[in-house]
Amino acid sequence: MTGLSRPLAEMADAVLRTADGREKTALARKHAAEWFAARQAGAIIAPLTNRDQIIGAATPPDFPARPDRPELKDPRDVPRRRPGSREGQIALLHAVAHIELNAVDLHWDIIARFTDTPMPLGYYDDWVNAADEEAKHFNLVSDCLEALGSHYGALAAHAGMWRAAEDTAGDLLGRLAVVPMVLEARGLDVTPGMIEVFRNAKLDDTVAALKVIYAEEVGHVAYGSKWFHFLCGRHELDPKETFHGLVRTYFRGALKPPFNEEKRAEAGLPPDFYWPLAERTATQSRGTPD
Repeated sequence: MTGLSRPLAEMADAVLRTADGREKTALARKHAAEWFAARQAGAIIAPLTNRDQIIGAATPPDFPARPDRPELKDPRDVPRRRPGSREGQIALLHAVAHIELNAVDLHWDIIARFTDTPMPLGYYDDWVNAADEEAKHFNLVSDCLEALGSHYGALAAHAGMWRAAEDTAGDLLGRLAVVPMVLEARGLDVTPGMIEVFRNAKLDDTVAALKVIYAEEVGHVAYGSKWFHFLCGRHELDPKETFHGLVRTYFRGALKPPFNEEKRAEAGLPPDFYWPLAERTATQSRGTPD
């Protein structure tokens, strides 16, 4: 007996195929609770001798199910609003909710899509936990939006959030490099500023929600770094050189300072991983040789 109603990859696939944000996150949290209950009961232990029953396999969708709203637009076409106004604060929270919902799917997708790569049990523990926390984050931010008289889907949203998943669909190392170690690390850079915006607006519940997100996102970046280094060790690759090559291959855009070096270090990202990429991007943007 596995203690699971179905293999983990099938659970992940079911989350990816659920469209409504609240329903998606409810299912994500249900599956995470089931996984950790089975782990605590000792029904799932290492080494995994029954991997097909515990992890299984799935054919996840190329793009996860999404509600009819928000309308997804090119990033250049999403209106910008000043965060000092109530409309701007709602827009900022809506953008955060959209990021968190995408993160739920990204963390379940990294489970469902790469089952051909044998990974230790701790890998699945980490990403189930991250997906569960992202579901909690989406609900926290959605509650804050609703307290301001809005809701997720009321505004247009960024259509490019899933691009990194599409680009790295066949490359687990690339996925780890770009999603947790670049995109989620960026969250560590910008969240303190967002907390200040809402503190100045005296929106205490929103400040509390963002503090929870900020603390837990460090762990998600750390999971990415840990499993990236694990796979580099398995394949005898230099982690720093490999990271630089993968980010240059898959990441669209610039690594923009300022960087939250303290939190990045706490998550296992030393400066020599990301500063050379930022400097290279800045050099290229001036049109000078690399």
